[in-house]
Amino acid sequence: MSAVPIPPVPIGDYGLLGDTRTALLVSGSGSIDWMCAPAFDSPPVFGRLVGGPGAGSFRVGPARPSTLVSRRYRGDSATLETVWAADGGRLTLTEAMVAEVSGRLLPTSLLVRRLAAEGQPVEVEVHYDPRPARPRECRWSRRNGHLVCESGPLALSLRCEPTLQLEPGTPVRAVVAPGRPLTLVLGVAYGEPLVYVDPAAAWELVAADEARWEAWAAEIVSDLPFRPAVVRSLLTLRLLTYSPSGAPVAAPTTSLPENPGGVRNWDYRFTWPRDASIGVATFLGVGKTREAGSFLSWLLHASRLARPRLPALLTLMGRTVPRERELAWPGYAGSTPVRLGNLAAEQHQLDGYGWVLDAAWVFEKGGHRLYSETWRAMRAFADLVAARWREPDAGIWEVRGSPAHHVHSKLMGWLALDRALRLAERHRVSRGRRRRWEQARAALAAEVRERGVDAATGSYARAYGADDVDAALLMLPLLGFDDPASPRVRATIDRIRSELSAGDDGLVYRYPPGRDGLPGTEGAFLPCSFWLVQALALTGRRDEAVAVFSSLLERSTPLGLYAEELDPETGEQLGNFPQALTHAALVQAALALRDTAGTGQGRGA
Repeated sequence: MSAVPIPPVPIGDYGLLGDTRTALLVSGSGSIDWMCAPAFDSPPVFGRLVGGPGAGSFRVGPARPSTLVSRRYRGDSATLETVWAADGGRLTLTEAMVAEVSGRLLPTSLLVRRLAAEGQPVEVEVHYDPRPARPRECRWSRRNGHLVCESGPLALSLRCEPTLQLEPGTPVRAVVAPGRPLTLVLGVAYGEPLVYVDPAAAWELVAADEARWEAWAAEIVSDLPFRPAVVRSLLTLRLLTYSPSGAPVAAPTTSLPENPGGVRNWDYRFTWPRDASIGVATFLGVGKTREAGSFLSWLLHASRLARPRLPALLTLMGRTVPRERELAWPGYAGSTPVRLGNLAAEQHQLDGYGWVLDAAWVFEKGGHRLYSETWRAMRAFADLVAARWREPDAGIWEVRGSPAHHVHSKLMGWLALDRALRLAERHRVSRGRRRRWEQARAALAAEVRERGVDAATGSYARAYGADDVDAALLMLPLLGFDDPASPRVRATIDRIRSELSAGDDGLVYRYPPGRDGLPGTEGAFLPCSFWLVQALALTGRRDEAVAVFSSLLERSTPLGLYAEELDPETGEQLGNFPQALTHAALVQAALALRDTAGTGQGRGA
């Protein structure tokens, strides 16, 4: 008889640990099933999430069947705590990655995991099974009490206190008694000497890092509705920012499916200027100017080689994204192919220019001056939009078909020119260039109003000549293109809620089924649901906005995390996880609720 397949761990069961260089996903059983090293976009060391058991994992937890009691982040920090009832006692796993390593002799990444028992001794199991990209080249050795794996320039070291005789790929059992915890320390080095860290010293580093995260969160403005959820989203966004360059990664995973068993599986371990620009406004809105400025600095350098073209996505170091290729891996829940790289990097996406120029405008409007070189980059982007706005593009959803005249893209092209003209009031620009921008902005607006409105319903349409809508149009009230109270804007919002509804709690699909030309279906798109909150709040329907926002918060994982999509029937998280765009949209929705409080648009949250 063939073995019965083991169901995969639900995506929403995973917790996130990170150090702003890479991140890992750990399940409720204590198994790390995903971690790339040394960076977000490196090959996985633990890849079981999409590569199956042969791709490696790292589990620590109860040796026998147990009951999960609770999981939580400790306060406003990145330290994760999991508690089980086992062997008549309680077993607590406390784990974190050390984010602050500058100025100290530490590994590139440092993961600390501690098991502590209460009430009764608990038998535990440690199963350490790393599978680097070159498993046949992995050289194992023992040094100073550390189990060391070397694979090319990558080196991993694992040490336990008290000492366990660990063997790679072999489960090892031990008894943890109350008052005598078991601490495991995993160090990662890449092309540099491997630094060994004593478990006691590593535990002190976790405590110091936890205090730093708490202090970072305490600096977030205090007048936020639903503050705990907002702070957790901001911490998640910070963990998903690659600190060596300042680039935010869209998600730390690749090929988690939007349709389990289907082909909508993409590599999100890169930076989309569009998504990152949304993050600029997000961080500025909560008082985190340093994070906003670091992205603009990254963008300035990352876009230099392609300028005036703005690539749809870039690597974390601002280079060209590798060509898409497929791995012969089983995929999550049989969802194949498993992809590395992303073909969308080759697309023309007009909307990205609008997001970036709007971020620059918001940055300056907040009292921060753009550097002259940054302004020159923004000026070049505006020139390109003025020259190419009449062309069809791939659109925000990166549909892998023929380009079209997407109305959302045109609106964002208008936004790029509008923000460039606003910035021009503060920076030097020639009259001729200003005139070209003004003429292009006027012509673009006239064309959208003529060709981008569905005559039958009076709403904006998905594309020129289309009779359906696109959930990206929920951004309309934010742009200044049309009066938020206009019949066109209201009709657009109402059509999206009606025709793209994925439930009565504010979940929406991003476009009508079948528009992407791929087989199968997908889930409700969570960023669009949070954009719906913004749209409702800004069009005088704040009570509805609060209700939708509250229902969306109930859709998070127990740890306050969100993927890109959600199955509206089962509530399961779908797609790459956790998704930065979703968390940024959550924060912006909360800011919209804050900014419309007391304006006669509804009761406060």
